[in-house]
Amino acid sequence: MTAKIAYDEVEVGTELPAQSFPVTRATLVRYAGASGDFNPIHWNEKFAKEVGLPDVIAHGMFTMAEAIRVVTDWTGDPAAVVEYGVRFTKPVVVPNDGRGAVVEVSAKVAAKLDDRRVRVDLLAMSAGQKVLGMSRAVVQLG
Repeated sequence: MTAKIAYDEVEVGTELPAQSFPVTRATLVRYAGASGDFNPIHWNEKFAKEVGLPDVIAHGMFTMAEAIRVVTDWTGDPAAVVEYGVRFTKPVVVPNDGRGAVVEVSAKVAAKLDDRRVRVDLLAMSAGQKVLGMSRAVVQLG
């Protein structure tokens, strides 16, 4: 499978469809089971506060994975992402209020590269704060 987006049809500044991803405590427990990361800061409110966090926080890799979905949904092919990196700038705080948190992700094409590749810059926000910095993906287009 190849990306459904054609390199020739994309311009610098092209915005990808933004998405919002809900995160609840139940989501974090499921992710802990899938990833094997059972650090109590991701599920134990008392422990998280004892180590100086405001509340339970989402796994960084979970947040990173949710963010890249904006790109993989746009391309139609997860294998089109050939490079991806972020800096974790702020935690996604997940209160136990039944609503949890929301990660809002937007992205745009920042550069057209050689070999039909583009660089996509992502912006991930939660509770009005940027949670991922230097969030960039290199994507192979058709």
